[in-house]
Amino acid sequence: MAEFVPNPMALKALINGGPAVTLAVMMRKVIVAVALILLSLPLATAASKPNLVLITFDSARADRMGFLGPKGALTPNLDRLAAESIVFEHAYAQAPGSVVSHATILSGAYPQSTGMSEIGGTLPSSVLYLPDLLKSQSYRTAAFVGSIDLDPQNGLAQGFDRGFQTYDAGFRPAIPGDARPPVTERRGGEVVARAIAWLDHNAQGQFFLWVHIRDASAPAGSYNSAITASDAAIGKLISALQQRKIYGNTAVIVVADHGESLGAHGEDGHGVFLYEETIHAPLLIKLPEAQPTAKPATTRVVAKVRLVDIAPTLLEIAAIPVPSQMLGQSLLRAAKTGGGSDQPVYSRSDLPQRGFGWSPLESWRASKYLYIRAPKPELYDLTADPGATHNLAQSLKATLDTMAAQLDSFDRRFSGEAGKGSAELSSSEMQKLASLGYIGLQKSSGSATTVAGTDPKDKIATANKVIAAMTRGSKPDGVIAALGPVVSADANLYLAQYTLGAALARKAQYAEAAKHLHKAIELQPDSAWAHYEIGATLVKTGDFKTAIVHLEIAAGRLPAFGPAHLSLAEAYEHAGRADDAKRERSKGGQK
Repeated sequence: MAEFVPNPMALKALINGGPAVTLAVMMRKVIVAVALILLSLPLATAASKPNLVLITFDSARADRMGFLGPKGALTPNLDRLAAESIVFEHAYAQAPGSVVSHATILSGAYPQSTGMSEIGGTLPSSVLYLPDLLKSQSYRTAAFVGSIDLDPQNGLAQGFDRGFQTYDAGFRPAIPGDARPPVTERRGGEVVARAIAWLDHNAQGQFFLWVHIRDASAPAGSYNSAITASDAAIGKLISALQQRKIYGNTAVIVVADHGESLGAHGEDGHGVFLYEETIHAPLLIKLPEAQPTAKPATTRVVAKVRLVDIAPTLLEIAAIPVPSQMLGQSLLRAAKTGGGSDQPVYSRSDLPQRGFGWSPLESWRASKYLYIRAPKPELYDLTADPGATHNLAQSLKATLDTMAAQLDSFDRRFSGEAGKGSAELSSSEMQKLASLGYIGLQKSSGSATTVAGTDPKDKIATANKVIAAMTRGSKPDGVIAALGPVVSADANLYLAQYTLGAALARKAQYAEAAKHLHKAIELQPDSAWAHYEIGATLVKTGDFKTAIVHLEIAAGRLPAFGPAHLSLAEAYEHAGRADDAKRERSKGGQK
């Protein structure tokens, strides 16, 4: 924005006004002149700020995008958008799961700092958050998401609504004793329709709009059609911006939160491995027509970039200083310099550890190599072996050691931050659980970097069964049939015990459900959702004293989740604590 400079002669004439001007008249004119100058400044500032639209689509592989090379008609709308955008050919996610990856996208912080997990967590207030920063600069902020995973009240994304004036989620999980079917996702077309309805009332003035499309998170048989459905939904949103004459002054970033394995390396879906299929993410940026930054030197960036770079990029587009705490760098730098300078890329997966008790995985991409830190280390030359099928860890020991040392150096930057967002059990909570007979509970180390224990490569078939039961086995009978043999073979799988216990509770098999949920808490004592499930289940069995302990923990960790407060109120009522019951009913939305 050009600086406003008043015309000194015009101002002098306005003030002087001729010899007959009285002092009072002169002062009124001075006040009017100054007011006009001051009023012009925020108006000019607002007019110069572009709108920001962030579109994330779930589980979308880069090799399905027409604008990244493959032939075919899967993404015609994105291909047209790419023709007027900067395309980043080698963008990489920092995690292969939606919750952790979106935390990084929206904060410009690495998973070690956000502390989020695919089994839940709370975004720390100490982590800078893009919606907060934009709202403080007079942006209207709104989010429209397609999955319960990203629901701050009823899902796994506690704290994600910070800074959003509108956060459209409102999903409903399965609740013990509630016969209504759960509502866990919306198709992309409905999500976009809700976002367009918001635009109809908020397109005047600058806004930040985040739209999350989940259609591509589907079984392999329908994967390509789901990608096309996601593309069609994105096309409708772009058309809406154009029809409302705001497209030209809008920056649009389209990015996948991660990809999908589709059987590669033995993984059916995503969440465990860190290979190209799940970490290489499509990414493009359409700049506003009046973008204040210099025109990019290239519209095809071949250098490696990271999704942690998206938040700083949006701030730069909005001409807002990027806080030094953000470790990502603006993607516009790569475009301005021709896109030839590689950045090393870090990624991690905590689901093997948090969900199954196995070793966590970390990866480091530098030059042409991919290094994966695991009990059985892996090293691949992605130039010669893009599918990562030939492990060079034994034959290129010096390269392996160099990559491992670089990863160690990177990890040391986060010393002391590991797990801080997981909201581990307090001493008081630990004592309460000990009073119920839970002994030897260990504090979770969800962000630990130590490689120990079972290598996920050796157990991927088990992970496939459990994740499939979670995400695709919506009917309790199917979940019970799938996971009964799994927990019989290995009782120390948190995700299997939790999912099986929840399914049994849906079938009103409360005593059996409580056994599995009790084991889940032994394995992950800071799991708010396990505490809720067992507490709600124990209310049904009449064990109100034990239920209160679990539900107090759950309600404290899920403050916006009404059913936790209502179940706690019911338990308090049966225990003769009427005042406490009244308080919790109020928190749960009942009088």
